[in-house]
Amino acid sequence: MTLSTIPTRALSEQGINFRNLIINGDMSIAQRGTSVSTITSGGYKTLDRFNIDINSAGTWTMSQSTTVPSGQGFATSLKMDCTTADASLSASDYLIVRTLLEGQNLQQLKFGTSSAESLTLSFWVRSNKTGTYAVWFYADVGNKSFSKTYTIDSVDTWEKKTITINGDTASSFSNNNSIGLRINWYLAAGTTYTSGTLPTDWQTDSNGDRAVGQVNLADNTANEWYITGVQLEVGTSASDFEFLPYDVNLQRCLRYFERMKCLSGGDIVLMLGHHFATGNSYGKLTYYQKRSSPSLSIPPLGNISYLSNGNLANPTLVQINGSGLQTAEIRVDASNQTAGGSGWLRINLSQVGFDLSAEL
Repeated sequence: MTLSTIPTRALSEQGINFRNLIINGDMSIAQRGTSVSTITSGGYKTLDRFNIDINSAGTWTMSQSTTVPSGQGFATSLKMDCTTADASLSASDYLIVRTLLEGQNLQQLKFGTSSAESLTLSFWVRSNKTGTYAVWFYADVGNKSFSKTYTIDSVDTWEKKTITINGDTASSFSNNNSIGLRINWYLAAGTTYTSGTLPTDWQTDSNGDRAVGQVNLADNTANEWYITGVQLEVGTSASDFEFLPYDVNLQRCLRYFERMKCLSGGDIVLMLGHHFATGNSYGKLTYYQKRSSPSLSIPPLGNISYLSNGNLANPTLVQINGSGLQTAEIRVDASNQTAGGSGWLRINLSQVGFDLSAEL
């Protein structure tokens, strides 16, 4: 059962009102895998909807961890582990874990009006390095930002943090599927981002005001940082974390990224193809509805196969000719294709799979 087929009443009876604006805040969905090491560049690595932005601030492993706060209902967390230290950051160095929200999902906040709603961000966090950490909120429309700090008080202890910010009465979010709001957890920051003054309200973004007081988590390979239970909601207080059914949480993540891969032995058929000409076929790839037309990333051609008339061949070309929100036209060239015939493209469990991305 998918999100669209679960009755609203059934979700409401479970206490689910989608008050949490964050997707995958319990860190339960990790389609790309549970761990990526040797990270020195930004992008989506493991946990869905949470990515990394980094500039010369050490080397890291990002993983889905089972270390969680006891008795809170969480099974997984996001872990950042420093594997190569940078104890002396240059001015422009930084490391950020962030999540991005669509503007059309933020219209109820009434930003840009006198009725703009306050927002409360809550999350569970843990680290061996105590001290001040910064959260930088950035609204893409109007280049507006708001930064606040929290303190990790005790070593290797889960602590719940709550941050409340005012609504912005001056600038609104675009009502479309582009980025509306970025929420950035700083883990390291050079003086370019720490030399100013923490703002007391929304302001035109200033580099120096983003991460004032931020500790340098990159200064030792013993350092690690965990987060889970991330919730952003309307109001000035934090409510209990809103747990979604796993399938609903996955469906929300699939809007942005989908990995097509077998979960058990055997093959998965990706596309049925009609042979337009010898050595050339076209077919339709169907997927969960995306935020925008997705890009396609495929494994090496030697690791996928095209089957026609009982004969297997490795394709020499696989590409998207055109894509929409739910389907794409795929061209596949292979030596076993005869004009007028048909076949199918498939992968097996041992391969990474096809990735469809419509990430913000």
